[in-house]
Amino acid sequence: MRPHPLESMSSTPPSSASRKAPAPPGGGRDGGSAGGAPWRNFWIWILAALLVNYVLMKYVFPDEGARPAIPFTVFKEEVARGNVKFIHGKGDLINGRFIKEVTYTPPVVDNAKKAAPALHVTEFTTIVPSFADPGLEELLHAHQVEILVDPITEEKSPIWSILGFIGPALLIVAFYFWIFRRAQKEGGLGMGGMMGIGQSKAKRFDKATATKVTFDDVAGIDEAENELKEIVDFLRDPQKYTRLGGTAPKGVLLVGAPGTGKTLLARAVAGESGVPFFSMSASEFVEMIVGVGAARVRDLFKQARENAPAIVFIDELDSIGRARGAYVIGGGTSEQEQTLNQILTEMDGFSSKEGVIVLAATNQPDILDRALLRAGRFDRRVVVNPPDKTGRIAILQVHTRKVPLSEGFSYAEIAAATPGFTGADLKNLVNEAALLAARNKADQVSQKDFMDALEKIVLGPERPILLTRQDRERIAYHESGHAILGLVVPGADPVNRVTIVPRGQALGVTYQRPDSDKYNYQEEYLRARIIGMLGGRTAEEIVYGTRTTGAENDIEQATGIARGMVTRWGMSKELGLVQLAPKQNEYLGNNYGFGGTKPFSEATATKIDDEVQRIIEECHAEARRCLTEHGTQLEALAKALLERETLDEREILQITGLPPAPPLTAAPLNTGSRTT
Repeated sequence: MRPHPLESMSSTPPSSASRKAPAPPGGGRDGGSAGGAPWRNFWIWILAALLVNYVLMKYVFPDEGARPAIPFTVFKEEVARGNVKFIHGKGDLINGRFIKEVTYTPPVVDNAKKAAPALHVTEFTTIVPSFADPGLEELLHAHQVEILVDPITEEKSPIWSILGFIGPALLIVAFYFWIFRRAQKEGGLGMGGMMGIGQSKAKRFDKATATKVTFDDVAGIDEAENELKEIVDFLRDPQKYTRLGGTAPKGVLLVGAPGTGKTLLARAVAGESGVPFFSMSASEFVEMIVGVGAARVRDLFKQARENAPAIVFIDELDSIGRARGAYVIGGGTSEQEQTLNQILTEMDGFSSKEGVIVLAATNQPDILDRALLRAGRFDRRVVVNPPDKTGRIAILQVHTRKVPLSEGFSYAEIAAATPGFTGADLKNLVNEAALLAARNKADQVSQKDFMDALEKIVLGPERPILLTRQDRERIAYHESGHAILGLVVPGADPVNRVTIVPRGQALGVTYQRPDSDKYNYQEEYLRARIIGMLGGRTAEEIVYGTRTTGAENDIEQATGIARGMVTRWGMSKELGLVQLAPKQNEYLGNNYGFGGTKPFSEATATKIDDEVQRIIEECHAEARRCLTEHGTQLEALAKALLERETLDEREILQITGLPPAPPLTAAPLNTGSRTT
């Protein structure tokens, strides 16, 4: 495996705590016509809760003890017939159950009334009159009726009965009132605010709530930093620009890959200028309720105007700033589009003289709505690129201020070993190295700790697996094949380290790093990369005459480069200078476009496959020729790997006796006249 991802290429490569919101009118405690609204709502909720409680008690949870009442004479008749299973007595009240259902028709007391319908009774209740026959107990025993009796207790107070009826309703109302008071206390909200759902959730950073971040805390992205210094100067001294009729940009869009420091730059602008900084992710605007996002946008800009001069920072702008109509079904009624429309309106509604500047960050500028990017909204676009080697050194120096480093530590060596790393990646590297040194009970962090941490980040932790002698030997030849080709193929990146210690999904790794950052790639360099990637499989074929699955990652990377040469970079004579690959996001590395039918025929697709196959086969043949020619060095390096498991650049050169790979020789420019 060779962890050396190829950067995307183009014709012009790039160069190196919370604040309480003010209470809305009528939401305070100073009276007014709106002040009584909460209490009116309170009594409405009381009545509604009582009504709900009545319905629940009456129909949903009826009293299980309610039984049809029958005359005492009917009860005695059924006992005499042996139709009573058991009775439950408490004082003069008797509840019971019949063995067979009894049909009973209540008598008509008033002739004017209709006859009551017949009752089909299984469970019943009756009252024993005070003058009843005292022989009732013998009658029950004679017919084997089970008798259950509760002792007579004192009647409960009516107050307890009332509380039992309205108690649940009071609990519901009390819970609602507690929620209302809590929301009003924490957010300064009235009832009309839907518990604050339409209020902005932006975090405020200023001198009193957060540690000040300045440009001293930002390193490695000098180009972007210089672009933003004018914004800082305007916020400090606006008269310097307005006296000549100039205005600061309303909006600045920070564009860059994840981890390059876009948010840190925005906070540094606020820290340098000393103004309030309102930070909010674009995804926090959108909720399930339509209109909430637009309300939060209005509230956010209202807070910024009240605290002007101020900075509003919207992170991940692409989550709500996508081009309207192309991605969301539903037209202008969608929540995302309503929120975007409100942002556009707010940015048109304030003047630069108000001292409110909007900063936004995204890594997908190509999908943003064009109305966002026009002059008068986001006037300026600042690209935040990953740092070059000099920038990585500066970033490492910032993040190691509080880290004790060992003698002989080289920032330049670590920076050279981390091409393509962003500021966030380097901060993580420093942290992992410090943790590793602490785990080893060291007093200082050494160069080796950084290299081990780099391996862990790129490939994962070491895997304590037991390999057979045959597997270790095959892996050693595989990695030696990569390393030898890295030494003999012109233009190949220098081999920095080779190891057969399993890490993550890799059983062995060959590290190659360029001498300097590359932003443009020659065709010969790309072919050298493919040749080196195929070195592991080729070495196995030469030594063992068989193949294994260990070259899966090598084949994947080689195929990707070859296909890019054919479809993206016009390096195929058969197909020429034609764009045949979907567009690629240079900040995220993923492809987009070609959503439906491919813009080329099946015949062209066949030619693409043939050209990719041709390039890989030519590189494979060159790898076999080089390894066959240097078989002695291949054998020596494999044996050394089996003994030591890990070899650095100096040891590799010493064992093989080979010099580093020769550089590519560029053809001289033809400065003469050209004829057509």
